[in-house]
Amino acid sequence: MDAFDRKILKVLQADARASLQQIGQAVGLSASPCWERIRKMELAGVIEGYTVRLNAQALDLGDTVLVQVTLDSHSDNTLEKFGETLAAIPEVIEAYLVSGEYDYLLRVAVRDTRDYERLLRERLYKIKGIRHSKSSFVLRTLKKADLPL
Repeated sequence: MDAFDRKILKVLQADARASLQQIGQAVGLSASPCWERIRKMELAGVIEGYTVRLNAQALDLGDTVLVQVTLDSHSDNTLEKFGETLAAIPEVIEAYLVSGEYDYLLRVAVRDTRDYERLLRERLYKIKGIRHSKSSFVLRTLKKADLPL
């Protein structure tokens, strides 16, 4: 990866729908070399895909909850089943295995506190192997940024 590749990635992070001409103009290359570089980065897995940012409020998913989860066991089987269970819960939009006082940090998107209570009762509390969980509602997002390039 060189400086041109990083500039291309920066443009694509800001607007994945930018045309090759727009990208080329922004980075100082013609469209053809931009396309070749983008294709190489796709094949190398640097670019994993293209997506759109959605407004959670507009979709009636105005509350974000961060959930710290501690499991009873850390066996490979338990971790695998826990991951599979989380993958089947659409409201869990991110899940991280972490170091520290708890095992997992989940980011959950819900309509409101009642919706989160429903999710707890119907899905999260039914997952076998959870020893403890702690929830924190996000009051305000202070920063949401692209990867630094």
